[in-house]
Amino acid sequence: MGNLIKGAAKEANEEEADITHKGLGGEVLVVTGDYPSPLVSQPIFRMGEKLTVLAQEASWWRVRSVRTRTENYIPNTHVAKVYHGWLFEGLERQKAEALLQMPCNVLGSFLVRESTSDRGVYSLSVKHRGVQHYRICRMDNSWYYISPRLTFQCLEDMITHYSDCADGLCCTLSCPCLSGTSAEQPNTAPPVVMRRNFNWKDVDSRTFHEDAEGVGTAMSYGVRNSMAAYVSLSGALDGGSQKRKNRNKKSKSLLVPSWDYVPEDV
Repeated sequence: MGNLIKGAAKEANEEEADITHKGLGGEVLVVTGDYPSPLVSQPIFRMGEKLTVLAQEASWWRVRSVRTRTENYIPNTHVAKVYHGWLFEGLERQKAEALLQMPCNVLGSFLVRESTSDRGVYSLSVKHRGVQHYRICRMDNSWYYISPRLTFQCLEDMITHYSDCADGLCCTLSCPCLSGTSAEQPNTAPPVVMRRNFNWKDVDSRTFHEDAEGVGTAMSYGVRNSMAAYVSLSGALDGGSQKRKNRNKKSKSLLVPSWDYVPEDV
């Protein structure tokens, strides 16, 4: 599991590096709430969307959406800075819960958030039967711990450990929040449309062949040949079955009494 976390963190760092190369400031932001509010107008940026920083002007960011490439302004109250893919700066508890509960996050998705009021104080939030929160304490020697019996030199070591085993947490850490499929395009399977009472006999065989001018149908050559062979085979099987039924009827009609025994009254 530790390797999975390292792989997810590596992908997040590579994405951040790519964003840094494209952006001016190098910061990676995540939208913490639809902006503007749907009650006001159509949102420009959606919750969970990742942004590239182009410039900062007072309490506003000029950003570009990584997904849609849309450029616009957004207030700093609607975004959080992200480092290493899992360390969120400026994220409140309620907004952390909202992000983790998005459908793109799986069981064990997590983030570490820095306190908005106390600089250098962190908490670990994990998706498991809702969202569980753990206070990360810091010792005088700058080591970190959740349980006093187990201390870590840095946050990275702590995340690596709890990605290998729960060791007192609600579950093992699986992947950083929003590290999977984008929130705007969840990874869902396409709907399957089932057609009932379908009968191959109702299929027009002309759809399997080219027209008189040699123009092909919408189906590929291989598909047409396969379907035509299936329909032909189905017809042959049905025809053979019908012939067997006819032979049985004929054989029954030819059955007559045997005259080796003559009745007494003849």
